[in-house]
Amino acid sequence: MKYLTIILFFTLFACKSVHQTNKQSVENAITNNAVQLLEDKRFHSVSVAVYKDGEATIKHFGELTIGKGNKPNDSTLYELASVTKTFTGYIAAKAVLDKKISLDDDIRIYLDEPYPNFEFKGEPIRIKHLITHTSGFPNFPIKSENKKAFFEGLKLIKIETKPGETYFYSNTAPELTAYILEKVYQKPYEELVNEFILKPNKMNQTKFTLNENDKTRLVKGYNDKNELMPNFNRTLWGGISGLHSTTTDLVKYMKLQLEKSNPVVNESHKKLYKEGSDFWEGYHWYILENDDKLIYRHHGGIYGMQNWFVIYPKQNIGISILTNTSFSETGEILEKVVDKLFDDINK
Repeated sequence: MKYLTIILFFTLFACKSVHQTNKQSVENAITNNAVQLLEDKRFHSVSVAVYKDGEATIKHFGELTIGKGNKPNDSTLYELASVTKTFTGYIAAKAVLDKKISLDDDIRIYLDEPYPNFEFKGEPIRIKHLITHTSGFPNFPIKSENKKAFFEGLKLIKIETKPGETYFYSNTAPELTAYILEKVYQKPYEELVNEFILKPNKMNQTKFTLNENDKTRLVKGYNDKNELMPNFNRTLWGGISGLHSTTTDLVKYMKLQLEKSNPVVNESHKKLYKEGSDFWEGYHWYILENDDKLIYRHHGGIYGMQNWFVIYPKQNIGISILTNTSFSETGEILEKVVDKLFDDINK
């Protein structure tokens, strides 16, 4: 019995030691990459969250306001920008499973007016084309000052390629998707996001509409000239952008995206359109698969901040990196940081 007790003690000690070593290696990888990023003086702060094998590691660096040394923290609210589209994709995937919509549906069956312009040589725009940026819609809505104007702008669109054949990034399409989801569920889009994603996953700090206290925690970002930039003003449904979140909530979102038994997650990760030899579009996920690597990812960029949200299902890892800086090269730089961080974690 004495010897069994000793064996159990050393086994537990060894497990705890390995756990601490793994945790420390993730923290070191985050710190090394964040410090290196901040050597580029165009960047002022960075928050990094890693979810690996069921454990979260979150670290913050730099300053939110130039010259004040006010480091971000777990309560800091960032604008997710286009990462919001992955929430739209999740609800669209749920709507398909709920048989509220079909990927092959002509989108006009959900609209109140005929829109004869929503086809090319008799080939209509379908739900799957909205979700994969292959509808032929313009990048930005022709009119976006309000929802009524949005629909007026849709009438002015001219489709010049066969839907489903050509990828062209569109912020117009996900807003129409959000409207369609709102219509089939008979609930406001914001409520759908809350009911289907935020509440079940206890993402209590993720929201479209901010109260006065929330606004004090919201990041004010900069461009590469150190000029303070405005926050995004949502005038439409929020299918493209508008969610705000914290690193702690984004870890919960990583956990959701890594749930292999979740049918909605699995549907949302399906490859719907092949863009290259190892690159596909899913339900607003960019999917890369080659050799032993499978990646679901999305970039978000707005006036004063940018972020990357990346899921590695085979390694059971999620990474989120957010910064209060936005300029033309920011996304590419952050992408390289995420790639390097992933490699460092998996050494």
